[in-house]
Amino acid sequence: MDVLLSLAAVDPLDFAVKALAFIVVISLVVFVHEMGHFLVARWCGVRVEVFSIGFGPELIGRDDRLGTRWKLAAVPLGGYVKFFGDADASSGRADDAVEMTEEERRVSFHHKSVWSRIAIVFAGPAANFLFAIAVFAGVYGLLGQTAIPPVVADVQAGSAAAEAGIRPGDRILAVDGRRITRFEDLQQRVPIANGAPMTLTIARDGREVTLDAQPRFAEIEDSFGETRRQAMLGIVADGTTQEIIRLGPGEALVTALAKTYGLVEATLVTLGQMIGGERGTEDLGGPLRIAQLSGHVAELGFVSLLMFTAFLSTNLGLINLFPIPVLDGGHLAFYAVEAVRGRPLDETAQEYGFRLGLVMIVGLMVFVTWNDIVRLING
Repeated sequence: MDVLLSLAAVDPLDFAVKALAFIVVISLVVFVHEMGHFLVARWCGVRVEVFSIGFGPELIGRDDRLGTRWKLAAVPLGGYVKFFGDADASSGRADDAVEMTEEERRVSFHHKSVWSRIAIVFAGPAANFLFAIAVFAGVYGLLGQTAIPPVVADVQAGSAAAEAGIRPGDRILAVDGRRITRFEDLQQRVPIANGAPMTLTIARDGREVTLDAQPRFAEIEDSFGETRRQAMLGIVADGTTQEIIRLGPGEALVTALAKTYGLVEATLVTLGQMIGGERGTEDLGGPLRIAQLSGHVAELGFVSLLMFTAFLSTNLGLINLFPIPVLDGGHLAFYAVEAVRGRPLDETAQEYGFRLGLVMIVGLMVFVTWNDIVRLING
């Protein structure tokens, strides 16, 4: 009932703006991903029959001079490219592939060398990573990087930082041996550690001091107004010292690479902690969560929405590399086996693999959607 009442109170214009932001963000990262597949497929001489943004019935579309159908479909929750010889959008081999003429085999995806197929499949995730790096580098190069020096302005009484002996005026140089230059770096490292002990290298009175700290969990409200449980040290930064660091093209690119690497690392560490039972799975989100975040970020402005899109692009590229049949990573795993053996896996084994992968993906989608619904109900 609470959910129904809250939905009734939604401003139609506000809802439309947030929905549009979600559709634009999802469509852009999907377009980038599929364009990676498309360009390398064309380069390898594969005929691309369909390039679709979205699933389901076609809304609009057109054919290019090489016979590819470009279209927008009704359900904007993904997309696909269909190669000549595919049975469906998952790039499964068509039953009539063995009956092709020589000319048809020349442009068929499944008759290309295993290395060509690897390149085509890998190009999708690679495009997502390159897009994210380009966005980060562009923003850092044109607008600079916002930074707060990692200097302690205050220490909360009774906190992990107070217990570790951290004092106001200390400058944090490194966390677990990794150098940091911004307070934001510390804010990223502490949650990833998920409550594990941390070693901090501090600059104090002209000398370096090493301190051990044990982060403690606390309920916090994030920038989107949501309450969640997170590991914290209890260090307060001086927000008045925030500055914009201007970066040259080379520095912007290096910083963008580090940003993308950091996102990948944080995602893998978090997933590993969830699988190992060290972290709960309540933070996993699906389409509803992405739509909600897209709307919130859109309110912060174009640059924030662009950075969020780059963040999603990084995650889409990474997730698609997981060795789960149906995903790009699953195809790559099969092709890797083929490259080593000199022949593909038995079609029956591949079919069972794809069925298992489909069950896993559908199960995950059901789970994250349930998480989204519970999050909405709990406000």
